[in-house]
Amino acid sequence: MQRADRCRQLASVLTVLFCAGFLGCAGGGSSSASGGGGSTSPGGGGGSTQCANSTSFDSTFAGIQSEIFEKHGCTDNLCHGTAKQGGLQLTADVSYDNLFQVHSTESEFNRVEPGDQNRSFLWLKLAAKTDPTKLPQGVTVPGAPMPNNLPALSEDELELMRLWIFAGAPKTGTVGGTDALLSACLPPPQPITIAPLDPPAADKGIQFVMPPWHLEAHSEHELCFATYYDISGQVPSQFLDPTGQLFRFDGQELRQDPQSHHLILNYYTGPADNIHDPSFGTWTCNGGDNAGQVCEPTDLTSCGSGICTSEIKQSFACIGFGPPATGGRQSFVAIGGAQKAQFDIEYLPGVFAQIPTKGILYWNSHAFNLTDDDTTMHARLNYYYADTQQFPVVPIFDDTHIFDGSAAPYTTQTICADHVLPQGARLFNLQSHTHKHGKHFSVTMPDGSSIYDSFVYNDPLSQNFNPPLAFDSTDPTQRTVHFCTFYNNGVATDGSPDPEAVTRASRVPASARAVGIGPCSPIACAAGNVGAPCNGSNDNATCDSSPGKGDGLCDACKITGGESTENEMFILIGSFYIDKSGITQSSGISAALSDSDVDSTGRSLATDIIAPPLTSCSSSSGAHAGHVGN
Repeated sequence: MQRADRCRQLASVLTVLFCAGFLGCAGGGSSSASGGGGSTSPGGGGGSTQCANSTSFDSTFAGIQSEIFEKHGCTDNLCHGTAKQGGLQLTADVSYDNLFQVHSTESEFNRVEPGDQNRSFLWLKLAAKTDPTKLPQGVTVPGAPMPNNLPALSEDELELMRLWIFAGAPKTGTVGGTDALLSACLPPPQPITIAPLDPPAADKGIQFVMPPWHLEAHSEHELCFATYYDISGQVPSQFLDPTGQLFRFDGQELRQDPQSHHLILNYYTGPADNIHDPSFGTWTCNGGDNAGQVCEPTDLTSCGSGICTSEIKQSFACIGFGPPATGGRQSFVAIGGAQKAQFDIEYLPGVFAQIPTKGILYWNSHAFNLTDDDTTMHARLNYYYADTQQFPVVPIFDDTHIFDGSAAPYTTQTICADHVLPQGARLFNLQSHTHKHGKHFSVTMPDGSSIYDSFVYNDPLSQNFNPPLAFDSTDPTQRTVHFCTFYNNGVATDGSPDPEAVTRASRVPASARAVGIGPCSPIACAAGNVGAPCNGSNDNATCDSSPGKGDGLCDACKITGGESTENEMFILIGSFYIDKSGITQSSGISAALSDSDVDSTGRSLATDIIAPPLTSCSSSSGAHAGHVGN
């Protein structure tokens, strides 16, 4: 209730299979690539027409074939050459097709799952030897860590594999940041189009497809647009709520092109009749044989293979999009999305969410393209029906301190906050959200024990707990988790100022400036006398390395809260459910009350929308609106 009130109030402010299973035959040598960490943009950066390295490859995967598979002996005839150990051949002519979305013979995972290293058996087998701490909790890697009987991959080589998979595991082209990890020259990056996500079987779930949109070279956009859906005739009755108007699911999966910063799918909570409100603009066919023609949004056949779509509008978190909200209430609720190319979450048995079988969807898509080529953004979201439906899921999206980061240029900062869970909470998932200056996000229990550590801002850890963590104490302090993030605003590893890592006024995109969240006033030099104080974008002369030299640039800012990757956020994300059996009579709530929540078969009687856990930064438009102008 407190969060709902806050949202209403704020919204009103702005309407692995190296031998013996994968790889691991003797022979070959270990190659350790030098270079820095990964790119902040898997679809851009990296690669250069000017390169001093003597080694060159025509793609990131060609580099992986040479530097990982071949130099580690994986393609020897007695290993994954002609012998095809474990049924796998990794010679250059067939390796990609034998890995990409091909099911492992030893585990539940594919050998390579595009966008998700934690479900790629290739990466899991390698990580188990290089750094077992990187393995996701609860995942057991069968067989010996790989390469077997040979030195482990270096940290850089493992990061090379992660970045490639994270960016969709493309066969051709350059993945940003991999040139340095390969110590090699690569072609300039081009936008990456990820392999489409297969929809669930008709009796297992449904899929929503985002209307594609155009993303120009060297641009960043956050957009909002609407579509209509009606799956009321598709959902089997056992997956509907008691009213028959909402369908129940216990897992979601999203896949989108890696140029994405985030995608949030929202359900419009106003009357469906508002679909013809003028605020949506003209509805036209997006793609298909009737592309560009005016269409009727409620007629799902009007565009053939295309999608009837409202006007696409520049909009931060869909604030102000669509018909005006009434009574100060937010007019939509987030029902899915993610902040990376591939994301999946499966609730614990019995836990479910539910949303209507028809209505209006708001698509909030934020993407940036650092390459020289235009591209088109794609995304698909799967919802998997819940077989058991006992406990409604409860999301955590603590953005109370979302824009508290304020580290001065060339300094670091740690900020922390507390989150109190309700009595009876069963915490089964934690995630986090910061932008590129966020280097370590941590969560601890009331006794100080660590339960979450994430170190990669654009691939944050999704930590599952099974069994879930129980919070039954009557004392709120024993139900309080403490979460922190460490920001680095331009401090190099040797302690010197790094103008490429500091917040830069000139790099805040036009989309952020347009909504007034993120622009900053420079107070330190980014060129010339780097690190010296200055006063605003017109004070470049103060930054000159010597008077009148003209090499100065006043462009470095303190960390500023905002929607772009140049700015910062601080959000705790998670999922729990309430188990009333852990609440005693002495606390004033009888465990017997749980009987009224379910029918005689133990199936929940809930009939309200139960939104799934929020997974990205723009899932709360009200929270962002309340910080405009700060």
